[in-house]
Parts: sequence; C-alpha cells; structure tokens
Amino acid sequence: MKNEITKKQALLLWEEGQRQHLEGNLSRAIHLYTRSIDVHPTAESYTFRGWAYSFQGRIQEAINECKKAIAVDPSFGNPYNDIGFYLISQGKEDEAEDWLNRAKSAIRYDLRHCPYMNLGRLYASKGLLHSAVHEFEEALKIFPGEPSCVAALYQIRKILH
Repeated sequence: MKNEITKKQALLLWEEGQRQHLEGNLSRAIHLYTRSIDVHPTAESYTFRGWAYSFQGRIQEAINECKKAIAVDPSFGNPYNDIGFYLISQGKEDEAEDWLNRAKSAIRYDLRHCPYMNLGRLYASKGLLHSAVHEFEEALKIFPGEPSCVAALYQIRKILH
C-alpha cells in the first residue's frame, strides 16, 4: 500500500513538472522532476528531466538522464529517440541512427512515429533520399497525415522526380 502511495506521489510531481515545462518554467519543471525521482524513480521522470535539460542547452546531461531512464525501464521508447535526437544535434549522426532504430522497436512508446521521422530527417540530410522516403512513409502509417512528414515527402519526391 505504501509503495502505491509513493508511486502516486511521484506521478503527481511528474505531471506537475510536465505542466510547468510546457508553460516554459524549466527550472521549476526540473525541480519537480527531481522530486518525483527522489520519491520513486521512473523512466518518465528521468526522460523528461533530460528533455528540460536539453532546452537549457545541457545536451550531455540530457543524454545521461535518458540512459538512467533506460536503466530503470528499457521498454520505454522515448529516451532512445531522445538520445538519437540529441546526438543529431551534436552532429553524431552515425551514433544517432542506432538509438533511433532501438526506439522503433521499444515495447512501450506513445509517440511511435517519432523515431521514423527523425531517421527520415537524418537520411534526407545525408542524401539517402529513398531511405528517407521509406522512414517518412512508415511514420505516416503510424500517424496518418502528420504534417511535417507529409511536407518532407513532398519535398523529397520533388527532388526524385
């Protein structure tokens, strides 16, 4: 029973952290994510604290938080995708590709289309346009009509034809 109460407290802190984060209150969000972790560590709290760090330009710390999230719950897809995204921002595309592919096979992932989109962008930037098309099409199977995928496919197809 006590463990369930602790988990609920951690969830409430994490949810409030998300709200603060979305309102642009990064320091407050980080504080709430940290309190959530102190109460009951979850992959979500580590991942979202990393996401907040990334908004502050603290990319290596964001990557480290995602690795902590994976250690807590390897089935959670967000931190794999986020690491891939952060590595792309650092110009480490080859490392990013592996993390994004791992995100695609994660068991628990609400935004399943994101790693496909990120791989599509990665392949397009490398000039691997057919691979990029494949990734964007896979993303659209998961999230039909996703605007940035539709726009990217339109641009790539203009180049290919």
